[in-house]
Amino acid sequence: MIGTVQTKITGGMATHTQELVENLKNLNINILFYKINSRKIYNRFFDCLKKIFKRTIGVSLKLLKDSKKVDIVHVQASGPIGGFLPAIISAFWKKILNFKLIITFHYSQTESFLNQYPNISRFVLERIDNFIVVSKRQRKFISSILGDKYYDKISVIPNGYNPNKLKVINKKEARKKLNLKSNSRVLLNIGLLFEKKGQKYLIQAMEKIVDIKEYSDVNCYIIGQGPLLNELQLQIDKYNLKNHINLPGFVSIEELNLYLNSADIFVLPSLNEGNPTVMFEALSVGLPFVGTNVGGIPEIIISDEYGFIVEPSNPKQLIDKIIKALKKSWDNEKIKRYAAQFSWKNIARQTKEIYEKII
Repeated sequence: MIGTVQTKITGGMATHTQELVENLKNLNINILFYKINSRKIYNRFFDCLKKIFKRTIGVSLKLLKDSKKVDIVHVQASGPIGGFLPAIISAFWKKILNFKLIITFHYSQTESFLNQYPNISRFVLERIDNFIVVSKRQRKFISSILGDKYYDKISVIPNGYNPNKLKVINKKEARKKLNLKSNSRVLLNIGLLFEKKGQKYLIQAMEKIVDIKEYSDVNCYIIGQGPLLNELQLQIDKYNLKNHINLPGFVSIEELNLYLNSADIFVLPSLNEGNPTVMFEALSVGLPFVGTNVGGIPEIIISDEYGFIVEPSNPKQLIDKIIKALKKSWDNEKIKRYAAQFSWKNIARQTKEIYEKII
């Protein structure tokens, strides 16, 4: 397995990789892991060189050394082109070293990637044994841009959640531990503080929501780290929302679990996504989900029984759906039962089936 491991600033691909590795091991599959991210050395130029080295020469050396020892090489790849380098390098060595190759492609901007790098994408798809994507939308983009000839090589396996890390806790108890008001209504957002995550639209929506007397008690917690932290704080200050929106930053898995169980609604206003892990985590504790019509989100939120879909970059729609979600009486147990199919254990089983087919 070639991929990234989790740090404070890595996203869903790292979570996917680590959880998949652990659950494949539980299915009696031996994993030899090569890590393509590394600890930063706080020099942008040398960080970049180190990253490129690990994803090109490092991957090449690993394949030359160990490809004969394994049945399958499985690369967890992303984009833009830097994140796809391990896939390109592995595809190059495949015919020379004669190994089986699977690539999982996590990049949320699949369509733009394929349009920008059609020849590179074809080079990889021609050589591999299977190309796993996390949403049907990704597979559709590949067929529409590169043609249907690769369709049979493409499998769709979504992201998942770890039921052992996230436990259902009584809402009052969870709020008490976090010192949150027991009688307020709570919106939750978890994600890296990047432009594409759309948190600024949630803040814009909150400005209008709390102005409505009926919803003046609504509080919002935006959890995560990233380059937009100061910008989002300035936006909160500008709209005079410091009593309604909090930016706790990076939190431990224990605190994350408490926040998920304290919330009434989870909101993800992303501009683009692959298949966000946090969506499955929210659903797993029975939390209704309001998300944008991007990536694999509408493939999971298939019913108003689990949440609502809005168009990206649309604060007005976001306001309407958040208010509708706050008014709705949700069957939280039904949401939890629905989410159970997306446990990492089940995702690993689907992946193992592809391994067995290829072998």
